[in-house]
Amino acid sequence: MEFLGTWLVTSIATAAAIALVPGIRAVGGSYLGPIMCALALALVNAIVKPVVEVLSLPLTIVTLGIFYLVINAMMLNLASGLSVSLFGSGIEIDSFGAAMMGAIVISLASMIIGPIISG
Repeated sequence: MEFLGTWLVTSIATAAAIALVPGIRAVGGSYLGPIMCALALALVNAIVKPVVEVLSLPLTIVTLGIFYLVINAMMLNLASGLSVSLFGSGIEIDSFGAAMMGAIVISLASMIIGPIISG
């Protein structure tokens, strides 16, 4: 049940990023796009992100954690491509700047919505 709650929160946060960030669009439907991208983002965050975080730890320490934003943007960009290629729907990101802003919006929205949905 926890996975479904997290998936719902991430879907809502992704929809917020689509609405707020120019350069991010839903592909395959305004509802299905964020839902499938959230699923791909969950897979990427579970499998790829820990490896990337460990490999980039020295750079993250040198930049006092700011590089973590770049990692989040890369994971969102990867999830975007995976969702469209695997599921046929997701989000399309125009530039790395849009991915960076989208990652920030998704993080903030998840932080706000998460406690509300979980109770």
